[in-house]
Amino acid sequence: MTQASELIQSAQRTLRLEIEAVESLLPRISDAFVRACELILACKGRVVVVGMGKSGHIGKKIAATLASTGTTSFFVHPAEASHGDMGMITRDDVVLALSNSGSTAEIITLLPLIKRLGITLISMTGNPDSPLAKAAAANLDAGVTQEACPLNLAPTSSTTAALVLGDALAIALLEARGFTAEDFAFSHPGGALGRRLLLKVENVMHAGDSLPLVRRGTTLRDALLEMTRKGLGMTVIVENDGKLAGIFTDGDLRRTLDKGIDVRNAIIDEVMTPHGRTARAEMLAAEALKIMEDHKINALVVVDAADQPVGALNMHDLLRAGVM
Repeated sequence: MTQASELIQSAQRTLRLEIEAVESLLPRISDAFVRACELILACKGRVVVVGMGKSGHIGKKIAATLASTGTTSFFVHPAEASHGDMGMITRDDVVLALSNSGSTAEIITLLPLIKRLGITLISMTGNPDSPLAKAAAANLDAGVTQEACPLNLAPTSSTTAALVLGDALAIALLEARGFTAEDFAFSHPGGALGRRLLLKVENVMHAGDSLPLVRRGTTLRDALLEMTRKGLGMTVIVENDGKLAGIFTDGDLRRTLDKGIDVRNAIIDEVMTPHGRTARAEMLAAEALKIMEDHKINALVVVDAADQPVGALNMHDLLRAGVM
């Protein structure tokens, strides 16, 4: 067997063992998981995650995921907690303690103080009979039968299981809280994700004199001149009362030409798309993008509560804004 083959087999074995570890969690999502969720939902403070070593690294990720999905959370190193950082934890908080063995000395040392302060304790362990699991109001069983490490020593399958269980907890809480995309946006204001989630249609739409607009009864020739002047590849058509009547795009022009319609004498009413899909100015730009993608269109009219056009945008606007 070549070295390449051995490397591939090793990687595949690791993946199989970690997949098995994750699948083994499914029947354990039961009463204890529900209890843990209920305790966190009832919490008036924060979820304080603690863990040593590799469990600490997983704990930091779980704390970050909780914090970004509507559950205020942060990580405290248990060794530092014994030397002053315990003051960061209040009686209103919930402590989520991670330990595969359930007997990590630095965490066990904190248990008397956690109990004395009356702080709610949730554990995530690989041993439901461990001191930590027995001390907790709810224990999340993240145990695995075998580490992916061939020596069965390095935390591999066990840390993957804990990470996945933490994600399951965070998402269950997110859904229970009715956490929205806009709520998520305020936790992610930076970079491409922030632009995608915080940018609103009103920030990218063409409005005022930049909005291509004609009224019903306008000749197609004049509508095309309006499209050329505004350079948006479309024009909005309105009723006499200012409400949206339809939209005419470059695509509609191609279809008009295919039908052999005389563009010099046609009226816009004859060739426009009646009304069309719309967006609202206060809508997230990402929502407008989804409307375009779902309906396979490249432009949207932005209307107010009275269905009067106040702006328009196209795919290029969203691309320039970094929403795509």
